[in-house]
Amino acid sequence: MSHPWFVRKSIASFTAVGESGSESDHKRVLGLWSLTALGIGCTIGAGIFVMPGLVAAQHAGPAVVLSFVLAAIACLLAALCYSELAVMMPASGSAYSYAYAAFGQLVAFLMGWDLLLEYGLSNSAVAAGWGGYLQALLAQFGVTLPKTLLYAPGHLIPGTSARGWFNLPAGAAVAFVTALLLFGIRESARFNNAMVTAKIAVLGLFLILCVPGMQFAHFNPFMPFGWGGVVSGAAVVFFLFIGFDAVSTVAEETRDVQRTLPRAIALSLTLVTLLYVAVATVLVAVLPMNELRHVQEPLAHALEQMRHPVAALVLSVVAVVGILSVILVASIGQTRILYVMSRDGLMPAAFTRLHPTTGAPYAAVLILGGVTAFLAMVVPLEQLADLVSLGTLAAFSVVSAAVLVLRHEFPEAPRPFRCPGAPFLPGLAIAINLYLMWGLSWTVWSMFLVWIAIGFGVYVRWLRPPAVT
Repeated sequence: MSHPWFVRKSIASFTAVGESGSESDHKRVLGLWSLTALGIGCTIGAGIFVMPGLVAAQHAGPAVVLSFVLAAIACLLAALCYSELAVMMPASGSAYSYAYAAFGQLVAFLMGWDLLLEYGLSNSAVAAGWGGYLQALLAQFGVTLPKTLLYAPGHLIPGTSARGWFNLPAGAAVAFVTALLLFGIRESARFNNAMVTAKIAVLGLFLILCVPGMQFAHFNPFMPFGWGGVVSGAAVVFFLFIGFDAVSTVAEETRDVQRTLPRAIALSLTLVTLLYVAVATVLVAVLPMNELRHVQEPLAHALEQMRHPVAALVLSVVAVVGILSVILVASIGQTRILYVMSRDGLMPAAFTRLHPTTGAPYAAVLILGGVTAFLAMVVPLEQLADLVSLGTLAAFSVVSAAVLVLRHEFPEAPRPFRCPGAPFLPGLAIAINLYLMWGLSWTVWSMFLVWIAIGFGVYVRWLRPPAVT
């Protein structure tokens, strides 16, 4: 008899959830646009308003356009693997569920543990940074928040000798998203749809107004930092493309999941890539490198230079409000993973409780929301950004490896969508992910390994999980 650590869930058990809902009480309310918007909402946040200029100035120069293309190609490989498994096993849980089928219970638990860290730290970091964007926006209207309420306890406030008390706007942002999640996935998706529509519209406005001011002389030299700068820039922006992971966590709340899910993953990644490449191209053609090095909001600055101050203000407002959709979608992914782990007996049963009216996993929403809000208010999380990146790359690697394992061991299993070029493309995805992981510091690796070790201890000592056949 197999050791419980290595016992796997059958592919049929995931298919049963996806097709009949026999194990799922979630309401299937998400269509193609709502699912696509979740991927876009988690991907287009503050990054698109800041990162093109930052990466161009510090890494790639005008060749930042190539950095975005390379990052998109790397994410495409992972997205193809996600798509195959998502329609093969159309149940919530993302990489956790796929690992359960391919590698067994222990790897699945550790992958779920990893995803909880990834989403939790990412949300806390985004929320912590949101206060700065809010303050910058309010300052344009003459409103100033006390600086002691914008920084974590003990954090030295720039330009002063004072120290922060706690980051109040960060806690408020998480509290708002948590309250929204309690209303259920339909209402959360509607809010996200509105935010995504607004962000796409304002980015389209930026492109329309700035294209006439493009000066292709700014593209010379095209690669001032060489090809190495392009690659390092790709490593930085890679993590702006990972919203499709959140898409796969809501499979049980998706209508016609086997058709809708892969289309939503492909569509969200395509639209995000087009937006990033277009925005980066126009930005570096409007502003010279010496200006990009000294501005914190390059898109708004470009509009001001083009004498469109009203458009710049609108863009700033949408950027601030739109960050909430990033927190929202990541919170949806985190709560659904915790719910599925609890349903499988790998987390306390309380997390399986769904609200009878809204269908929201309210216990998971409230507890995770409280923890995230606390971390966002009191912990300076900027230095932990690479830890989120490592967790993401680990998930991508496990998903790609799961495609290879399941192709080998269950070649006859129905696959409505097949990752092309297997085993080459999944293998290439693993190689790229490992290469990027190798480039992260030992400090980041040590923190990640400590978190995994804690998870292993929780699994072995306290959970005593059931064997699954």
